[in-house]
Amino acid sequence: MRIDHHQAHLSYCSNIHPGESWEETFANLRNYTTQVRDRLGKTYFGIGLRISNAASLELIQPENLATFKQWLADNQMYVFTVNGFPYGGFHHQVVKDQVHFPDWTTSERLEYTLRLFNILKVLLPEGLDGGVSTSPLSYRFWHATPSDLDRAKEVACKQLVDVAIHLHSIKSESGKSLHLDIEPEPDGIIETSAELIDFYKDYLLKMGVEILQSALDCRQSEAEEIIFEHLQLCYDVCHFAVGFEDPAKALHDILKSGIRIGRIQISAALSSGAEISLESQKQIREELGQFDEPVYLHQAVIRDAEGTLSRYPDLRPALDTWQEHDKSELRTHYHVPIFTEKYGALIPTQKDIVEVLKVWKEQNFTNHLEVETYTWDVLPLTMRTDIVQSVARELSWVIDTLAK
Repeated sequence: MRIDHHQAHLSYCSNIHPGESWEETFANLRNYTTQVRDRLGKTYFGIGLRISNAASLELIQPENLATFKQWLADNQMYVFTVNGFPYGGFHHQVVKDQVHFPDWTTSERLEYTLRLFNILKVLLPEGLDGGVSTSPLSYRFWHATPSDLDRAKEVACKQLVDVAIHLHSIKSESGKSLHLDIEPEPDGIIETSAELIDFYKDYLLKMGVEILQSALDCRQSEAEEIIFEHLQLCYDVCHFAVGFEDPAKALHDILKSGIRIGRIQISAALSSGAEISLESQKQIREELGQFDEPVYLHQAVIRDAEGTLSRYPDLRPALDTWQEHDKSELRTHYHVPIFTEKYGALIPTQKDIVEVLKVWKEQNFTNHLEVETYTWDVLPLTMRTDIVQSVARELSWVIDTLAK
């Protein structure tokens, strides 16, 4: 939906609805997204569309794409942003680190991403920019040595530049500005704001610019502008909160570096609360244990009284060693509903969302806002409510927060 006084668009990511084929994905839009639109009383509603690789192969067929485009027009809906991070199955199966597979060292990831843009360029209304989010290059622990990581970054850089060249061509032909939005995540090769900035500085703005200059016969400044326009950031609030990054500082540093933010993914991590003593840990550990489930990675970070960060690949190993950290806070990657300030003794990182939206209201650095709470099916039973009502409530919370 359009946020008129901010010249931006707000939606929710359809990855909350299980479905890997295009038939399932389209059915979810007809069954759920239309209800969310109606509950909010909106007549023109934007969609944050998650399309798996399998669904993209179906949707790219001219007949399917034409049918969907007509359905959007008939129902006063539009697509402006696409989730291209999860390639394969994302619900009702073990996902864990496989959410990164195939990564940006593979041709499969490149082909999938280009296909998503070829779909989006057809669906995107005139006058809007369009974005596709993607993985933070790869999963860090798949690359055993520093040289392995460097090699992965080099290959990923070359393939990202291939995307930029494709998007530059689309803009030249159609006038539509599309951007790939890299999404840092705990334990991704790109995890922090500093790692993002370094990847641009050390790879995209060096090797990437050289490749572009050779391929397009353009000046360095033109190549840099192509990089910045077509390769942007998906700022997932939950992901940065897990790593205890200060939102205002992270945003300042990223924007100061010249990197553009294509999308804010509005999401909340789960926190134990600050400075939890050893005596208080038992109850909180039990409550956090309810969120230790087998489908998704729930990377965790513990910050001790001195501010030292200890990182864990999943929630269970963090819980098992938490007693070693007195007066500490544990945060975990678990996209919980954003409208609630407390879950028993646990606290969502809602304040980070409020801070990010405050900075955004002042600087309007992106046109795309998307709520992403995809863990509905694995939430503890006491937290699950009607999905349409809950999604509408999340979007209403964002609208109300922006109005303050």
